Amino acid sequence: MGMDFFEVLRNRHSIRAFKKKDVEQEKINIILESANLAPSAGDLQAYEIVVIRDRERRLALAEAALNQDFIAQAPLNLVFFINPRRSAKRYGQRGIRLYCLQDATIAAAYSQLAATALGLGSVWAGAFYEEPIMKLADAKEDLIPIAIISIGYPDEEPEVTPRRRIEDFVHDEYISNPYKYKPSSLGLSRPT
Repeated sequence: MGMDFFEVLRNRHSIRAFKKKDVEQEKINIILESANLAPSAGDLQAYEIVVIRDRERRLALAEAALNQDFIAQAPLNLVFFINPRRSAKRYGQRGIRLYCLQDATIAAAYSQLAATALGLGSVWAGAFYEEPIMKLADAKEDLIPIAIISIGYPDEEPEVTPRRRIEDFVHDEYISNPYKYKPSSLGLSRPT
């Protein structure tokens, strides 16, 4: 089942049109298990994930997310919340400000890669109002939503978008030193 890792990286694109087909429970479980494998500071996994599949709840989620319709269209949405209190137990203020956010975003990225490997499409949504999402998920005030990952069977083939040149953002030892990049044999670079 699935693709090799580098195929997953090449094939992961933001999908904003989904077929009217539910994601099978087995695939949902694999995506959640993949998120659970993500590294985290102190192995604390300072995040919570709320699975939203119900149509009315997806509509409410899309409304809270500035009416991004693809969220309502996607049969599966994973809402990632940071859990600062969990991270603070070991790391104090740095855990509150940074580590819980890193934990949640890494887990969200793992869920997207898993979805791609399973032949699904996904998109990361970060534009939303926190309060209505917290209310929708019945989340305590210290749990803050940071990402919605909408997942389903793709109903589009998006264009490959250009990327920054590696030499433009990778530096050798110091910011002032450009990295001398040569493309790998895998051909992972997208057009610039």
